[in-house]
Amino acid sequence: MSWSEEDVARFCLGLPGAREDYKWGGVRVFSIAGNKMFALQGLRGDSLAFKVDKDLFLGHCDRPGIHPAPYLARAQWIIMNVPYPLGDDELRGLLQRSHQLVVSKLPKRTQVGLLL
Repeated sequence: MSWSEEDVARFCLGLPGAREDYKWGGVRVFSIAGNKMFALQGLRGDSLAFKVDKDLFLGHCDRPGIHPAPYLARAQWIIMNVPYPLGDDELRGLLQRSHQLVVSKLPKRTQVGLLL
């Protein structure tokens, strides 16, 4: 079964400390610690963008249906359109990893309660 945009949103909001808001004319932004983004829906059409590990970024971009995210590629963000070109388990793991990559950059005292 392929995840819908709402499935992704529900999963993102279930991660510790996650919240959502809308920016830039309707982009759905998932963030932690106030304004630290870890996933975006609708950046370019029906799309999902999120951060990946620096050493895995180019490998992800080589896969069919996955591209460097506009404006965010320099921070190792990838983007993909609906239907997502990843299996549910892989997508879940990558979204969780994006969340944790952002958490790891926060001050230690802010990380408490956000780590998985």
